[in-house]
Amino acid sequence: MSERGLEVVIVTGLSGSGKSTAIHVLEDVGYYCIDNLPVVLIQRFLELCGNSQESIQKVALGVDIREREFFAAYPRALDELRQSGYQVQVLFLDAADEVLVRRFSETRRPHPLGGESGPLDGIRRERELLAGLRELADRILDTSTLTVHQLRDELRDLYRELPQGDSLTVLLVSFGFKFGVPSDVDMVLDVRFLANPFFVDELRPRNGCDEAVASYVLEQDETRRFLTLAEDLLRFALPNYRREGRRYFTLALGCTGGRHRSVAVAEHFAQNLGREGYSVQVQHRDISR
Repeated sequence: MSERGLEVVIVTGLSGSGKSTAIHVLEDVGYYCIDNLPVVLIQRFLELCGNSQESIQKVALGVDIREREFFAAYPRALDELRQSGYQVQVLFLDAADEVLVRRFSETRRPHPLGGESGPLDGIRRERELLAGLRELADRILDTSTLTVHQLRDELRDLYRELPQGDSLTVLLVSFGFKFGVPSDVDMVLDVRFLANPFFVDELRPRNGCDEAVASYVLEQDETRRFLTLAEDLLRFALPNYRREGRRYFTLALGCTGGRHRSVAVAEHFAQNLGREGYSVQVQHRDISR
């Protein structure tokens, strides 16, 4: 097998954000994984994988602050890998500073850059060092509010069947503004102006996946007009994202509580985008709150 077309996921991000968990999940779903490989050996390692008798097709490389040379050379290194024909993605795991401090406190492990000043200073230094790589990431996953089990589930959904070639996967996330806006998204649409089933007694206990709730939301004149405009925007934007080499696009749809309107609209978009040939994943973040 030629190395050309080999799928490569580079897993990086803040210490304590879940990189080890990500590597384990990718290994579970069929990736050949190796952690902290020196940057000078990456190209040769991938050549060996591509020509292996074992027919290795998917590789995940864990890269963190220990590999200082990679962070000095990552723009050039990524360009060289892609020019060689590899399908390279960068998965960047992030979390809020206070969450990372708590995690280091719970595990009683020192931050690799903390020294005597403590984990917070180390986290801030690491965030500065990784800022450029974060900007180049294909997918940023904020793990602040995720348990280990939720992180594993999300990663399995994202990487169990990696799209081929230049296809684009659209992740639709419904959420409630009262619980905060998701940070790891490409676009946010606010649907709080739509008619709210919460104020209809028989619909209040249900959610947007329920046929009666979905009909109530989607059959309003304002909703129909909104859907037409939003779908025109997506039809324009998604091919352009794909042409730029993006493999994933995350659209967040928010209403007040994340149970009715945003869920119904996300499900509607999922059906239509699926019919148009996109690989679609749906996540209802706050539907059970």
